[in-house]
Amino acid sequence: QVQLVESGGGLVQAGASLRLSCTVSGRGFGNYRMGWFRQAPGDERRFVAAISGGGQDTFYSDSVKGRFTISRDNRKNMVYLQMNSLDPEDAAVYYCAASTASLWTTAYSYWGRGTQVTVSS
Repeated sequence: QVQLVESGGGLVQAGASLRLSCTVSGRGFGNYRMGWFRQAPGDERRFVAAISGGGQDTFYSDSVKGRFTISRDNRKNMVYLQMNSLDPEDAAVYYCAASTASLWTTAYSYWGRGTQVTVSS
């Protein structure tokens, strides 16, 4: 069983940076594709970024490409999301997820409970 816990959310001003972390417990962390998703009030949960098991490949939504960077440390069972140039439209609950599938944006089996990111204008 894989368990995920997000941290690092908070309130920042527009233009600021924030780094989210996801701590993953359970075996075989390096076998999981890891992703970040976000859900704003009244909206569906949307894909943000993903990284392959070994960390060599990444994939981003168009809305964050060039501003956000996903990374992982397989020695520490950690996944990170570095968020730069934050905009009020980035405000949402951010979720970490794990997948054994070969798809970037869907088929994630394990989810954290989320961390709130608020961006003031």
